[in-house]
Amino acid sequence: MIEPGRSTAIDSVTPATGSVQRICCIGAGYVGGPTMAVIADRCPGVQVTVVDLNAERIAAWNAADLSRLPVYEPGLDAVIARARGRNLHFSTAVEEAIAAADMVFISVNTPTKTRGLGAGQASDLKWVEASARTVARAARGHTIVVEKSTLPVRTAAVIQTILAAATPNGDGRSFSVLSNPEFLAEGTAIPDLEAPDRVLIGGGGRERAAVLAAVLERLRPGGVVVIPLATVEALAELRPLLERAGCTVAVAQHQAWRGAPLADGTRLAPLNPVLVLQGRRPGRG
Repeated sequence: MIEPGRSTAIDSVTPATGSVQRICCIGAGYVGGPTMAVIADRCPGVQVTVVDLNAERIAAWNAADLSRLPVYEPGLDAVIARARGRNLHFSTAVEEAIAAADMVFISVNTPTKTRGLGAGQASDLKWVEASARTVARAARGHTIVVEKSTLPVRTAAVIQTILAAATPNGDGRSFSVLSNPEFLAEGTAIPDLEAPDRVLIGGGGRERAAVLAAVLERLRPGGVVVIPLATVEALAELRPLLERAGCTVAVAQHQAWRGAPLADGTRLAPLNPVLVLQGRRPGRG
């Protein structure tokens, strides 16, 4: 349950009218594989399918010998052993998994551009855009699309544009786009996922954000932060400063947002919702 008055939730969320039964994750790499494994482990009632066009990688995720997993993280093999075959699946049937899913995570590679504008600096979003087009083509009914890769600001707007273009006349399909940035560190990815410092959801629709929050609260009970999508996208630029500023500044901002006086008695007008870090461990993300 999300409790705005007690937890770190800073945008009140109404109860979701529906629940997630099937999740598809596009991308079986370092983020997608471990993240979905932990979600499946913590949510045994949800069927989770990780898809990838790389058949060799999928075969490695399905290997009986867990030492062959394509990603090494301490503890990952135990999570896979518990969930795989029960409610965690790895497949190359991308469109089939998307069509069956209530929620689709996009967790694909975003390499640095090697040519054109921004070469050597900007992220190449071709795989994100290709994934969005695949979702637009294969999805059925209403689908919640979650951007999970480490992405530049405003990527969600690109995804929304692609999805909207696929349903110009309202053909019985619709989409909601949310953002759920990852804070994984190499070597501690499983502890980071099983006991995260913070879980952020960016989205414009409270009801849809609540659906995702209901899943992610199994990882961080009472500690899911729901903020406007534009704000969570901006964290890509603000995050280094926020991390250096630490918890004191963030909590003060949260108090100001709620209209509470600061330590010196100053009472600030309500602000736009901001990031709040509660119980954070230094040096992560």
